[in-house]
Amino acid sequence: MTAEAAHAGGSARALRMRQVMVISLLFGGYASLYFCRADLSVATPLLAKELARHGLSYDGALVRIGAITSLGILAYAIGKPFIGGLGDYWGGRINFLIGLAGATLFTLLFAISGALPLFTMAWFLNRLSQAGAWAGLLKVSSRWFDYSSHGAIIGVLSLSYLLGDAAAREWMGRLIAQGYGWRSLFALAAAVSGAMLIANFALLRESRVAAGHSDTVANPLNVFAGAKAPPGTIRERLGPLVKSPAFLMVCVLSLVCTIVRETFNDWTPVYMRDFVHLSMSDAAGLSAVFPGVGAISVLLTGWFGDRLGANGRPLLLFLGLTATAVALFLLTMIHRGGVDALPIALIGAVGFCLLGPYAYLGGAMALDFGGKAAGAVASGIIDGIGYIGAVFAGVGGAQLAVDFGWRGVFATLTAIGALGAVGAGVLYVMELRAVAAARIAASTAQAGVGA
Repeated sequence: MTAEAAHAGGSARALRMRQVMVISLLFGGYASLYFCRADLSVATPLLAKELARHGLSYDGALVRIGAITSLGILAYAIGKPFIGGLGDYWGGRINFLIGLAGATLFTLLFAISGALPLFTMAWFLNRLSQAGAWAGLLKVSSRWFDYSSHGAIIGVLSLSYLLGDAAAREWMGRLIAQGYGWRSLFALAAAVSGAMLIANFALLRESRVAAGHSDTVANPLNVFAGAKAPPGTIRERLGPLVKSPAFLMVCVLSLVCTIVRETFNDWTPVYMRDFVHLSMSDAAGLSAVFPGVGAISVLLTGWFGDRLGANGRPLLLFLGLTATAVALFLLTMIHRGGVDALPIALIGAVGFCLLGPYAYLGGAMALDFGGKAAGAVASGIIDGIGYIGAVFAGVGGAQLAVDFGWRGVFATLTAIGALGAVGAGVLYVMELRAVAAARIAASTAQAGVGA
């Protein structure tokens, strides 16, 4: 082996080690943020009972907590395109650290709060500060990994919010079983996110170029691929994105998928407590089935999406949303007092069919459209539009459950899921045509060179 070859091999090994560390830091950091989101969902039955002791009815308390949840989602939606988009200017690392710092501080504020107005403010600021963290994660990833592995890499990183959510619910369920109150759940969440804030501040770096390695390769079909110069202004970044019909369809699908996902994240413990008649601790622990099986789906769809080629992700999105609509319809057929295992199994089926394809939208697909130049703003727009619709999941989910029962909730989600399946089919056709046009253009250019 020559000295040059040995140096190249050593450099490749060093890069792989740094990439593993980057994945670990991003994974742990983003997982910890879900401790600071799942806490309110898990604590909702406890909070509702405490509020009921202070004059509200139990149903009224649920609607008030749902309103707090919806306000938090609105803050998250507003922050996504604005705070998230700033990652394209000041770097993804700063966005990520802001998310961790805000989650830690405002979760502690919620834990020491004693009144609904302070609860509301703390939850609003918690979700607002977290809004740029995912875009920051994507921006850092695009500066450490080539586009050919984005599906698998973002799939692995998407496990962070699924496993973080599942772990948070499991650990919080155990605390409830041992008699701890809702404040302890928030204290646990703040401790986990605080530890990851320290680790990422000390060890996370923005790009592999800064570590002495070559730059990454972006998707050649991103909307900026034909630009003479990288986009500099907000208008130059937004223009090509909003003029792309496929990108706009991805935004619509984000709206659909986030409504379904956030309804399950927010209300699964309450559904299992009130409809399936589980204990509070069992309901909290078993609510982890939704993100838990979704983690398997994310790994599988991430791996398959990279290997099925340019149309792989839209195809899997269409199949997943179609199956999700079927599982949601079956949930509408369940009667109170039936077999406990059936609703839990169907909730797992929704998680498996939905969450893997959903992870594409604000992840690998955002980088496919935005490339390295605008991956953060593309992700911010996609997720921001999704979370605007997910405001419905908080107060809307509570109001539907109170007025029409849980079958009414699932009937509404079935209709939403079916519309999403149709949209995913349209996106698949769009992508087929785009890939065919790119191949024709490449063949024409090659023929011209040959002539």
